[in-house]
Amino acid sequence: MTRTFQGFPRISVNPAVMQGKPCIRGMRVTVGMILGELGGGTTIDELLAGYPYLEREDILEALRFGASLAGFRDVALVAAE
Repeated sequence: MTRTFQGFPRISVNPAVMQGKPCIRGMRVTVGMILGELGGGTTIDELLAGYPYLEREDILEALRFGASLAGFRDVALVAAE
């Protein structure tokens, strides 16, 4: 069963594809791979040349998705009495 995330229509998760990691449009291209490549210095244009089935919006949405995950809050838990 494939599911998408609200606000991220190009990002999908399916347990049968890439072990359930967030992927681009159901393909075997993970958000993590895209972010790792960009973090390692690969440019968007280089990614598009290396993966011709990707679109610029795929990469931009992967960046937005990663940013949304990085916006977590640390919540202090208080022991129940």
